[in-house]
Amino acid sequence: MKVLFSAIALAAAVAFVPVSAGAQERTAKKILSGQPATLQKAKTESQARRDCQRQFRGAKESKSALRIKINACVQEGMQGN
Repeated sequence: MKVLFSAIALAAAVAFVPVSAGAQERTAKKILSGQPATLQKAKTESQARRDCQRQFRGAKESKSALRIKINACVQEGMQGN
């Protein structure tokens, strides 16, 4: 009797494992689909780049120094800072 009960319990456990994995996968797809949460005051890369280029227009620095500063500014703008 115990052997029969153990066999049935094992079969049931094996049968439910794929179902729960599938349910977890469907739940994860629902959560991860759609638009990501927006950060407050965050900009897209093109918006941030345009604002930073406008900010540094007319600066009396070398192109490489401006490029470094603009890239840092773009990253900050995309982070919402």
